[in-house]
Amino acid sequence: MHPDLERVLEVQGLDLRIVALRTEIATLPKQVAAIEKLLDEHFRKLELDKMVLAGNLKDRKKHEIDIQGHEQKIAKLKDQMMQARTNEQLWAFQKEIGFFEAEIGKLEDRILALMMDAEQMEGKVKASQAALDEERRTVEARKADATRRCSVDKKELSEVLGKRKELAGAIPAALLATYDKLHAKMRDGVAIAGVEDGICQACRMMVRPQLNAELRMGQQILACENCRRLLYYTAPPVDVEGQMNV
Repeated sequence: MHPDLERVLEVQGLDLRIVALRTEIATLPKQVAAIEKLLDEHFRKLELDKMVLAGNLKDRKKHEIDIQGHEQKIAKLKDQMMQARTNEQLWAFQKEIGFFEAEIGKLEDRILALMMDAEQMEGKVKASQAALDEERRTVEARKADATRRCSVDKKELSEVLGKRKELAGAIPAALLATYDKLHAKMRDGVAIAGVEDGICQACRMMVRPQLNAELRMGQQILACENCRRLLYYTAPPVDVEGQMNV
């Protein structure tokens, strides 16, 4: 391989690492936001369960107030019944008292049902609170890990950029400009590809035998006639076992 191309190939490795690091650094805040969104969902679930439980308690208190009101009416009717002069009046008072007593019974049944529901609701609130506390611990741990990774990535990125600058300074300006243009153009960022068994390993197209021969000599910097990437020759792997059996 041409010595200048060796340096460019090393620069390409650094550039690909730079892209990976910058991508992760840019992605980490989004990951943290997604993690916090999960926490919000647990919080909303807890608040909803608390709201349902509070509504249950409100209904029970309302029914208790209604019972007190009915009891006061019954007491008043009983006082009035003492002054009844006819059987018809007495019967009317008893009928009205019976109505309010029946209403009290219905309300007491509703309160009992609400109390039974409240036990289940309280269990849901406790479960939601426990889930929220557990998720909060998980979120804090993941946020701390994301912050740590971001710090590590930024440190490595600074080091890689420094190495890249130093290495690029030893590459001829024209060659470096060609590489930079190809690196920016290629979707995968690969501007230099190996040729193995006469095939460009980037575009998978066969190269001309003459071009392949020139690549093996390593005296020139050549490009793929199909994808325009810079090329270098890759020697086939040595069959050590086969040679030993000869």
